[in-house]
Amino acid sequence: MMGSGSWGTAFAMVLAHAGCEVTMWARDPKTVEQITTIHQNRTYHPGIELPAEVRATLTAQEALQGADYVVLAIPSQVVRANVAHWKPFIPESAVIISLIKGMEMGTSMRMSQVIDELLGTPPGQVAVVSGPNLAREIVQRQPTASTVACVDADAAQRVQAICTTNYFRPYWTTDVVGTEIGGSVKNVIAVANGMAVGMGLGENSQASLITRGLAEMARLGVALGADPLTFQGLAGVGDLVATCQSPLSRNRTFGENIGSGLTVQETID
Repeated sequence: MMGSGSWGTAFAMVLAHAGCEVTMWARDPKTVEQITTIHQNRTYHPGIELPAEVRATLTAQEALQGADYVVLAIPSQVVRANVAHWKPFIPESAVIISLIKGMEMGTSMRMSQVIDELLGTPPGQVAVVSGPNLAREIVQRQPTASTVACVDADAAQRVQAICTTNYFRPYWTTDVVGTEIGGSVKNVIAVANGMAVGMGLGENSQASLITRGLAEMARLGVALGADPLTFQGLAGVGDLVATCQSPLSRNRTFGENIGSGLTVQETID
């Protein structure tokens, strides 16, 4: 697990509960110590105990050594630099799993495209996980579902198998394009919906914005080669509803602050 933020920590818990041994890479020595000694990541999930099968290290090489699956849980705009740095340590046979929702600025590439370009891995070795997956609810083991996408159906089903638990239910697809577009574009719509909430607009306005946003998301995805049905599923409308409506959503909260009159900098601070 390359990354120890909110979502990466939650997915590490899922993997461990599904029977995997998980080594997390973290930059912060305090986080590594907490995960290793008291099995918590208090920065993101205070009070939540992680399984003993989750350990942490400050060294990327140690985290990657002998890995069957390499999970990327880092911000989209640092993927290129980090994956390039980690490339010598990533096993050639490892399946790369991206939890990242976003597009690369400057190139507009999806995360799986950036990974493919840097590593030169066969398309069937890069998978994507996306859906209505608010990390705080997952670490509380509230039931949720998600989408696992890989152009290779067998690989998609293998990834599905390693992250299936009694509270996390993934469904697989070969539509990587649609899954990544849904996970990226919904963030923009969630910011807009948050702005509507901050302006005091009601459910009619929000429902209209979400519905028309979904239509725009689907049109964009289809133009890029996605299956339109993907946007009717967990990676589309499912993720969109959760991100637009939940106070746990950072994108909705950001928009809400803007809509209520705060500046962008005030919201960031």
